Amino acid sequence: MEPVTLTTERLLLRPLTPDDVDDVLAACQDPEIQRWVPIPVPYERQHAEHFVEGMVPDGWRTAKVCTFGVVPRGGGPVMGAVNAHCQSGTWEIGYWTAREHRGRGYTAEAARAVAHWVFTALGAQRLEWRAEAGNTGSRAVAEKAGFVLEGTLRAALFHRDTLRDMWLGALLPSDLGLPGTHPYLPSGEGNAGNAPTATPGVPAGGSDVSART
Repeated sequence: MEPVTLTTERLLLRPLTPDDVDDVLAACQDPEIQRWVPIPVPYERQHAEHFVEGMVPDGWRTAKVCTFGVVPRGGGPVMGAVNAHCQSGTWEIGYWTAREHRGRGYTAEAARAVAHWVFTALGAQRLEWRAEAGNTGSRAVAEKAGFVLEGTLRAALFHRDTLRDMWLGALLPSDLGLPGTHPYLPSGEGNAGNAPTATPGVPAGGSDVSART
């Protein structure tokens, strides 16, 4: 897959380049990112170079991990990153945001744009968000972007040599007002005998650190 660029009202989501190594290196010194995101600790320049110059282009080439650097639409430093990655046929989203750029809604805005792209360009019917239970910043961003929390998976995340509980949420095309390729019939009372219809979700409404990247 060739890398693509997305735009929102305030943001430009573009492929990372070698010029972004310094920004990624600086952001990943943050203890909060190191706590929740599975990156090497200590995080050194070689790790940032490997991520930007190796992992990111490899992910696009194989279409398994599509990573976008998040920058101001008018130009500026990398404020964070959002990726869509495919695990066993299911698309998931991951994100992180540099400390100084949190609390302004940038990550939720970027996540919505990536979700729209995943549904319209890749034909996904479901996009999952997963984070270690307790990562309230990531959860707040996910809910603001429209993801619906679906539950807690026990011992589903292996992080820092320890099994941990994981929160699971999901976004459907209908949650963004998009049509799906198949009708959707939610479970619950009152559905018996009804024809399958697409049911819009209700966006909820961060800090900006995700447990997955």
